[in-house]
Amino acid sequence: MATVISAAAPPQQEPQPGPERTPSKDRIIGVFRATPFSYATLIIVSAVLSVPLVFVVSIALSSDQTVNANTFTILPREFHWENFTRVFSTDLPMQRFLLNSVIISTGAVIGQVLSSGLVGYAFARLRAPGKNTLFIIVLATMMIPAQITMIPQFILFKELGWVNTYLPLIVPNFFSNAFNVFLVRQFVSRLPSEIDEAAMVDGLGFFGIYRRIMLPMLSPVLIAIGIFTLTATWGDFMGPLIYLNDETKMPLALGVQYITSTSAALQAPPWNLVMVGSILLTLPMILVYYLGQRYLYEMDINGGSAGVK
Repeated sequence: MATVISAAAPPQQEPQPGPERTPSKDRIIGVFRATPFSYATLIIVSAVLSVPLVFVVSIALSSDQTVNANTFTILPREFHWENFTRVFSTDLPMQRFLLNSVIISTGAVIGQVLSSGLVGYAFARLRAPGKNTLFIIVLATMMIPAQITMIPQFILFKELGWVNTYLPLIVPNFFSNAFNVFLVRQFVSRLPSEIDEAAMVDGLGFFGIYRRIMLPMLSPVLIAIGIFTLTATWGDFMGPLIYLNDETKMPLALGVQYITSTSAALQAPPWNLVMVGSILLTLPMILVYYLGQRYLYEMDINGGSAGVK
């Protein structure tokens, strides 16, 4: 009997539940670890892509003699910083051009942020018959080329008496944009609906929920919409060219083109001053992206739960 007992196999213990095995954190990080080759490739690609910008700066710092001789170089060999003040002493009102760009861009950003947030929230949270069908129709408008609606819009704004004013460039932004509505709608759809239900229990309506709860959560996507709108409006050339006739109402994007028409006959345009205006048109956008990327990355605009982190 003792022999039988000693030969018996010990009872097997049931495996205790534990966490599932996952790849180690170091192994995951190691996949994306940068190498010297990666840095060298990025530096080379960045240098190649920076050549046009460096060439613009080189022309902007050139003298009038270099412009007339058309002997520009990629790297600057002249440094006439007075060109940045000369551009404001021409016959064209450059200060007014800058102010007009600020007015138009600010109005467009405010309109897009307000309307896109409200419409996107409504499509995501409100219940109404035919809501999904209407949303599909809104998205379908993205496939309509802008050239098709250009003439009907001009006739409409002409009948309203808005031609040669800022209104055709600002007011349409208060009716949102299909892409921005889709962006906000997808962002709100990923937020837990229990937040709205808890707010309704406390007595808040849909607008109160949006203003007090959703609006702070939507800050990353609204910042992105503001940056996209500012970039498109600040450099817009076609819209002001169609609707604005008065020189004092033109933005900088259109005013830079007018610098080329100030040269005398059979004389090269002042390309150094034109490039100075191009730099003034580009630097604000670089600054906006530099300041805005902090919010875009920190608040994780790609994640729908960014607002509740």
